[in-house]
Amino acid sequence: MPYQPDPAFPAVSLWQINAMRLLFLLMAGIMGAVYVWPQLLFESAGWEVARGLSKSMLAALALLSLWGVRYPLQMLPLMLYEIAWKTIWIVLIAGRAYMAGKWTPDIEGLFNDCIGIVIAYF
Repeated sequence: MPYQPDPAFPAVSLWQINAMRLLFLLMAGIMGAVYVWPQLLFESAGWEVARGLSKSMLAALALLSLWGVRYPLQMLPLMLYEIAWKTIWIVLIAGRAYMAGKWTPDIEGLFNDCIGIVIAYF
């Protein structure tokens, strides 16, 4: 049985669907394939637990973002979660560390992994 949109909700235009697909593809490709997965596969042997945890979470989000390319509306909560936690981390953790003069290489590394979420704001 083909999908029938619910008349109670407004229709989502094709350009919006394709924009979400592009964002999911960018999240999977740039964050996952370029930054996080290579680090996990080739550099993770001596990491602290917290760094391994954060990189694993980013890798899982990148992997699930591939599913968002196929099902953008169904995976929208994943995108909203990713936007929310990265924004909170950038503002409250990285921003405060920068202003307090406590910027570390670990913070800089995770900041570089997270800052790409700014694309989602547009």
